[in-house]
Amino acid sequence: MEIVRVNVGKNGLTESLLNEIKLLLEKKSTVEVKLLKNFSMRSEKEWVVNELKEKLNCRIKDVRGFVITLER
Repeated sequence: MEIVRVNVGKNGLTESLLNEIKLLLEKKSTVEVKLLKNFSMRSEKEWVVNELKEKLNCRIKDVRGFVITLER
């Protein structure tokens, strides 16, 4: 199983990035979202996890450091 990684940088969680993650979740069942150092809300990781869960209607498989693993 191939895991796809998406990086979240200084632009943050934009609608286009959320749409891209949603499409990747439909194609592949697992996507890793990595919060880069230049992401402004990096310290608010729990908020980011909740936003991804709510807006993408997916399951959070794992959170390790600044990498969030999502499942369809």
